[in-house]
Amino acid sequence: MPRTPNEYVVHLLIEGGHREEVRFPTIQEFQKWYSNEFTPKAASNDFISVPIKNIQGEYLVVRPSRIIAIRVEPIFSSSVERF
Repeated sequence: MPRTPNEYVVHLLIEGGHREEVRFPTIQEFQKWYSNEFTPKAASNDFISVPIKNIQGEYLVVRPSRIIAIRVEPIFSSSVERF
C-alpha cells in the first residue's frame, strides 16, 4: 500500500534567483490553486495571491509571469521525529 504524504511543499523559483516555499495540506489544494489562480494569469504582470495557510497574518503576492519554475515535494512525517 503506497504511503500518503502529510503535506506538500511547493517551491516557487522566481526570476532573479529568489525562492519561496509554500505548503499545501493536499495535492488537490495545490492543483486547485494552480489551475484556478496561477494558470489563467500565467503570462500576467498583475499580482496573484499565494496561500500561506500555516502562517497567520502573513501573505504572499507574486507576479505569475515572473515564476520560472515550480517544484512540488511530498512530505512524509513519521512517528519518530528527527532533529
